[in-house]
Amino acid sequence: MALKILLNGSKGRMGQIITAVAAMHHAKIEAAIDIGDDPANLIKDCDIILDFSFHSVTCEILELAKTHNKPAVIGTTGHTEDEKKKITEFSSSVPMVLAGNFSIGVNLLFYLTSIAAKILNNKYHPEVVEMHHYHKKDAPSGTAESLVEAILHSRNLNPKCVLHGRQGIMGERSDDEIGVHALRGGEEVGEHTVIFAGPGERVELAHRAGNRHVFAEGALKAAHWVMDKPPACYNMQDVLGLKER
Repeated sequence: MALKILLNGSKGRMGQIITAVAAMHHAKIEAAIDIGDDPANLIKDCDIILDFSFHSVTCEILELAKTHNKPAVIGTTGHTEDEKKKITEFSSSVPMVLAGNFSIGVNLLFYLTSIAAKILNNKYHPEVVEMHHYHKKDAPSGTAESLVEAILHSRNLNPKCVLHGRQGIMGERSDDEIGVHALRGGEEVGEHTVIFAGPGERVELAHRAGNRHVFAEGALKAAHWVMDKPPACYNMQDVLGLKER
């Protein structure tokens, strides 16, 4: 039986692609909603909520999931610190997969970045560079933020080490610094590069998305995976079993 989905943000880029490929992944968009729509009367006929909308709406969607005892997949990015805290609170009662990027390749990049950050010492200076289309509203991307978090965790660094761009007389780069750079222009679907610039050599890990289907397919994979899971905030590393390796 097809998984019945309430899709929030159905008119957006990701929403339209999820709708287009859902049937190929044993899923059906039972309720497609967007700005101005009320999901309260539609959720009862759905198995799960997928949210690809706007950061300020996510907590409302999770409240709906909590009330009706439904799991959720959250692909919306750009959440404020306060919104992130509230999402964490919802994870005690809602099984959810929260990811800035649902591509299998990108999530392998997260895993490899964590390994590289551990193996390479702090003389290998990390820089995270991302590029997206000119329509994208938030910066850096959720994927870039996840890459930074992977480095911070692997090296046990303070978030204050993260530097977004550089301008003026900055002084010498510290070994603990993590540079983050967001590029915007054209129709770039998504490109992420992690650079570890070391003494005498440079290691680069990169992912380039050719189309958005890879994100939609990953989100649908996550939707099937989370259906029988207990309340918690999972990510695609959990879905792909990379944390077990």
